[in-house]
Amino acid sequence: SVARRATSWCRRKLASRPVVLGGPTEPGAKRVLVAVAAGTEPLEAAAAADILDRAGARVTVATASEGLVVEAGHGVRFAADGRVAGLEAEEFDLIVLPGGMKGSANLGDCKQLEKMVRKHTQSGRLCAAIGAAPAMVLARWGVLKGFTATCHPALLGRLGDDDGVIAVDDRVVKDRNVVTSQGVGTAIEFALELVEQLYGELKAHEVAGPLYMRPQQGGKYSIQEYNQIQWKCTGTPRVLVPVANGSEEMEALNLIDVLRRAGARVTVASVEDTPRILTRHYKLNLIADVMLEQAAEMEFDLIVMPGGLPGALKFTSSEKLVGMLKKQAESGRPYGAICASPAYVLEPHGLLKGKKATSFPPMAHLLTDQSACEYRVVVDGNLITSRAPGTATEFALAIVEKLFGEEKAVALAKELVFM
Repeated sequence: SVARRATSWCRRKLASRPVVLGGPTEPGAKRVLVAVAAGTEPLEAAAAADILDRAGARVTVATASEGLVVEAGHGVRFAADGRVAGLEAEEFDLIVLPGGMKGSANLGDCKQLEKMVRKHTQSGRLCAAIGAAPAMVLARWGVLKGFTATCHPALLGRLGDDDGVIAVDDRVVKDRNVVTSQGVGTAIEFALELVEQLYGELKAHEVAGPLYMRPQQGGKYSIQEYNQIQWKCTGTPRVLVPVANGSEEMEALNLIDVLRRAGARVTVASVEDTPRILTRHYKLNLIADVMLEQAAEMEFDLIVMPGGLPGALKFTSSEKLVGMLKKQAESGRPYGAICASPAYVLEPHGLLKGKKATSFPPMAHLLTDQSACEYRVVVDGNLITSRAPGTATEFALAIVEKLFGEEKAVALAKELVFM
């Protein structure tokens, strides 16, 4: 298939790539390891990498698997910086373990990682786990004995059954040098707690600002809707998510992950010259399913773009993508965008004409009609827009509601521990 050929291409390109211990940051930056494996929950990994990178940390994503291409949960594929097996002699200020049932099982089976984490926590350095990982990795290794911790609600009973672990049903829990959290819907809160532990409360607030977090965590997502219509699909909804160098990783992955969980057929298309794109902050090596030229030959019930200014500028310069968006709008089929893309893609190409929309707040002045910019998610007929990484899960859930109904969206929000 095209997807397999894209993965093969990336494996060849990455085969001889040396381990990169984080990106270019200021000297003395905190060093963070995000350990991943086949089946890792991509949003939990990406949120930690992205937000810690924003804080100035030197983040390394390393896989417990053999190859560098990680087949993460929900069909998401990305390339790690290196392998855990090559980092045993390295020391980190923080080790982060994302969840995912399969991913956590694979991390738990990695003897090199277990040795690293044991040594790391015994020395008093910060360790963190989210989703399934507290119960299936840290508790399995005995690291949580005597600690208060949380995990995904479905596994709290299992966590509490481990000798010496005090399991609590809270979104984020810190006990001494261990931070645990519950799932995708708590991933940003979890990552900001890690920023606070490494850099202090002031830095955490500084990083949180441009994310536009929900004022009250755990509540229902909200949609401001105008000119309500039913989004109709014949069969399983087909969704196109274009990506480019500089696309926001959390926005792209929320769309891909959440919509696939809901049952949509999501196609990730690269607008670059290769299937591999580098995202906005951490520079995650995300691998697309197809090239845009191939996607242009397909029909989609929805085309929806992540933000990130460099990615949005690439989108708006792509005649093919703009042509697909115009055709989508003219046919009455749904289309949408988040963050920079409403202002830099939809607005200049006339795709917001006569429509209410929102965008990344510092870019809202670029919209002709700014009357709905205060809202986190705005739907106007066949158009849906949203604001920032902190609204990305709400954006994806609102799309699920329009495609599958409110009952499905609410059930998924609870599964994600969003509400």
